[in-house]
Amino acid sequence: MARPREFDRELALEGAVTVFREQGFEGTSTGDLTRAMQIGRQSLYDTFGDKWQLYLEALRRYTAQETEAHLAALRTGPRAMDGLEILLARVRAKAGEACLSVGATCEFGRRRPELMAIQQAGSRTLRAALAARVREAKAESDVGETVDPGEAADFLLASISAIRIAARGGAGAVQLQSLAELALRALR
Repeated sequence: MARPREFDRELALEGAVTVFREQGFEGTSTGDLTRAMQIGRQSLYDTFGDKWQLYLEALRRYTAQETEAHLAALRTGPRAMDGLEILLARVRAKAGEACLSVGATCEFGRRRPELMAIQQAGSRTLRAALAARVREAKAESDVGETVDPGEAADFLLASISAIRIAARGGAGAVQLQSLAELALRALR
């Protein structure tokens, strides 16, 4: 008779997200994971499969949470430009924390289709929301008439990644603020 699971699966998964964010896939050992997840090795394998399956599940969870947080920020404020500013402020505030998505892109590039599918789903959702807010800001005369909403959304997604990478590379608050302000000025 199998023993019932004696740990909180969601809490354990959060522990895996934390380790993978900081150390990446290759830099994370099974021991690192079991310590962070506060579970035994066999429980890790029984519950999550192998390390790669756990990494994919951690990325799915992280991507969903970050995408929702970004969307909530975008919906904030009376004007569309307020939402864009609040989103970039959120990114700046959290930029010192490793981003699992940026880390996965840097570590694997386009080599792992299952990983790319997770990231692309989140990017599509966020890109659509960014383009919609840029269209709204354009209608409110806060964005230049010649700005293409789709191109602006792509630029903002790249800016979000750039801010996170700059912070991990040691950029300070003033530099991060400048990057965010420059991204917003490019829309005007």
